[in-house]
Amino acid sequence: MDMQAIRDFFNSADAFAAHNGMTIVEVREGYARAEMELRPFHLNGARTVHGGALFTLADFAFAAASNSRGQLALSINSSISIFQGARAGKLIAEARELSHGPKLAGFAVEVRNEAGELLASFSGMVYRKSVALESLLPG
Repeated sequence: MDMQAIRDFFNSADAFAAHNGMTIVEVREGYARAEMELRPFHLNGARTVHGGALFTLADFAFAAASNSRGQLALSINSSISIFQGARAGKLIAEARELSHGPKLAGFAVEVRNEAGELLASFSGMVYRKSVALESLLPG
């Protein structure tokens, strides 16, 4: 599977991630890295990053990593633990495959700030469908 095509697909087809200023900057088999520059609309009432923004960034990296083997993978379970907030700067989410099976796969995602401090830990499981991701790619 062409990793550049997967990266381009997620950066253009995921309207919600794009609306939130998120991009996939790297993808390889079983791994993806997504980034987001914090903006005022990402902040909650306490003026720290909204938990939903952290979850969305982690979920975006999870989606790219879980589809990196070329088979359509859809989330069936995910959770997040938030350790600290951020008020500004770039956030980086790195997703890594922990287990790989023909139908189920498990992933861990860490969300960090630019200083490398751990903000959140996300875990997710996907179900791999009998559909090639390539069939969803343009052209």
